[in-house]
Amino acid sequence: MGNKFRLGVLGSGKGSNFVAIADAIAAGKIPAEVAIVLSDVESAGILTRASERKIPAHFIPPGKFRTKLDEDAKRAFIGALQMVQVDLIVLAGFMRVLKGEFLRAFEGRIVNIHPSLLPSFPGLEAWKQALDHGVKLTGCTVHFVDAGVDSGAIIGQQAVPVLDHDTPEMLHHRIRAAEHELYPKCIAAIARGEISVVGRRVLGKKP
Repeated sequence: MGNKFRLGVLGSGKGSNFVAIADAIAAGKIPAEVAIVLSDVESAGILTRASERKIPAHFIPPGKFRTKLDEDAKRAFIGALQMVQVDLIVLAGFMRVLKGEFLRAFEGRIVNIHPSLLPSFPGLEAWKQALDHGVKLTGCTVHFVDAGVDSGAIIGQQAVPVLDHDTPEMLHHRIRAAEHELYPKCIAAIARGEISVVGRRVLGKKP
């Protein structure tokens, strides 16, 4: 087990994407293991979901800022991830922007999933942005994390049609279902060493 590809998962909410990833690992679809789950929210469901699966799960106080980690928290997160020697950091509904020292410590090894077809509709509530804009097609995007907002190199995308009768909640529900399919596939491709990054292009076998 010691030579398995090791994931560190960060989340702030219920953890549905984490569950999809953990289930895919259990089913043999991702050649990896979740080494640790960390949250900036003490009551986050993702910590409960991890504990149910006997995966180490910890709350780390985020500090005084609302949208980012303070310096002490940043060092605590970095230290916890380095201690268990993670190969890839998976953001699963983590509601803090990662900056500076964190990005340098894990450069090229942090991935996120966003509920739109980037570069369209970055930022918060992307499904509402898509509905308000009137697009006929949206979806989700798995991308590497850089210093920008939802601006890193794109690993994989999955389209979701926007239907005439959609409410924001209905559209978000279908996008979430697509996320649960796409994210495990992209992580599996990374764990297998099937992709490479050339500039902004992610090349190789991927969804």
